[in-house]
Amino acid sequence: MKINIFLKKHKEILLYLLFGAVTTAVSIFSFAFFEYLKIDALVANIFSWILSVFVAFITNSFWVFESDLKTEFVNKAFKFYTARLLTLLVEELLLLVFIKWLHFNSLLIKCIVQIAVIVLNYVISKLYVFSTNKKH
Repeated sequence: MKINIFLKKHKEILLYLLFGAVTTAVSIFSFAFFEYLKIDALVANIFSWILSVFVAFITNSFWVFESDLKTEFVNKAFKFYTARLLTLLVEELLLLVFIKWLHFNSLLIKCIVQIAVIVLNYVISKLYVFSTNKKH
C-alpha cells in the first residue's frame, strides 16, 4: 500500500526519469553511431539531439506531463523545442570545451554532460513548457 502511495505521489518525476533514461539512451547511442560514421562530435551531437528531442517531446507530452496537445500542439511543440535549443547550446559549449579544446574522450563527456541536460530539461519543461496544460 505504501508503494502505491509513493508511486502516485511521485508519478511525474518517476515517469520523467524513466522516459528521460530512454531519451538519454537515444541521445548517447545515436551520438556514438554518428561518431562511428566519422561525423564530427559537435555535428553528431546535433543529429542525436534531433532524434532524442523528438522522443522526449512525445513521451513528455503524453505520459510525463499529461498535456492535452489536441488544442495547443503547435504552441507546446514550439515552446518545447525552443527550450531544448537552450540546453543544446549548453551541451554544445560543454562538448566544445571538453572534447575539442581539452581532448577528453567524446563518449565519456557526452554521458557526463547528459546529467546536466536532464536536470535543465526537467526544470524548463515543468516551469515553462507544460506549466499550465495538465489534463484532469
